[in-house]
Amino acid sequence: MPVSHARRGAVFQRVVHLTLSNFWHTRCRPDAGMTAQTRRTAAVPTNEQRREAAKRKLERQLERRAEKARKRRIATIAGSAVAAVVVIGAIVATIVLTKSDSSDTTASAQTPTPTSGAPAQPAADGGLPAFAPPAGLGADCQYPASGAASKPVEPPRTGQVPTDPAEVSVSMSTNQGNLGLLLDNAKAPCTVNSFASLAQQGYFNDTPCHRLTTTPSLSVLQCGDPTGEGTGGPGYKFANEYPTNQYQPDDPALGEAVLYPRGTIAMANAGPNTNGSQFFLVYKDSQLPPGYTVFGRIDDTGLATLDKIAAAGVQGGGPDGAPAEEVQVKTILLD
Repeated sequence: MPVSHARRGAVFQRVVHLTLSNFWHTRCRPDAGMTAQTRRTAAVPTNEQRREAAKRKLERQLERRAEKARKRRIATIAGSAVAAVVVIGAIVATIVLTKSDSSDTTASAQTPTPTSGAPAQPAADGGLPAFAPPAGLGADCQYPASGAASKPVEPPRTGQVPTDPAEVSVSMSTNQGNLGLLLDNAKAPCTVNSFASLAQQGYFNDTPCHRLTTTPSLSVLQCGDPTGEGTGGPGYKFANEYPTNQYQPDDPALGEAVLYPRGTIAMANAGPNTNGSQFFLVYKDSQLPPGYTVFGRIDDTGLATLDKIAAAGVQGGGPDGAPAEEVQVKTILLD
């Protein structure tokens, strides 16, 4: 059947409409001709977006810097702590007596000073200073009370004590062997006076030698405390003598180590002028400040006994503590 003019006109109009619509969507839209990838990358960030991105970047940088600074502080603190431990360890290793005979370390008796204002003259090998008798040596020995006595004992005589004989011979008997001691009455009369008094009263009898040190700078056996704890004493104290009295009180050299040679007998203390009953026997050259009164020397038999004790070592294998082989003083007698 032939198509009417009206129907042909309607079909023509619809074809034209579809053609124009397709043209608009494919050619006239803003992103016409762009691929999907092109349209995605064409977006440009706004100023506010750029500021936010920069702010986040800065915050991340600041956080990283703060974390690095924190780690540096921790490392510095740790390093300082290690250094402090090393220093403290060195100090402890050089002190002969770390426990006081009493809580009172103030001396009422004054240490005699040299007659000359000149500094002490050390030995050529850096050891103990040459001895120059100070004025009033042995003229006024004082033994003021200091805490409770660890064992019943009377204080020694006070005032002037003789410096003659120059040496006093003593026999020390222990369960590990005998030691012959020669006390230096000419250099340390107040110290020898006290030691002899304690020996005559039996104060040292049946008491332990409670401490052995085996470090290269400190090699000693320490005795004279009836408690065996390192805190005991005779209930009195007295002033330092040689080598302390070879220095002026404000001499910096008092804080510097000198050589205490093998065979030395010296008083242990808890500070200047706090001597009591504890003493130490040096079996190898040791380095100590000149604040420990030297009052005698040990004979060859005694050194052999000390070497045997030292060879057994310290309980637990450390460098400082009770001897591994118990050392018990039987008697100390004046010859």
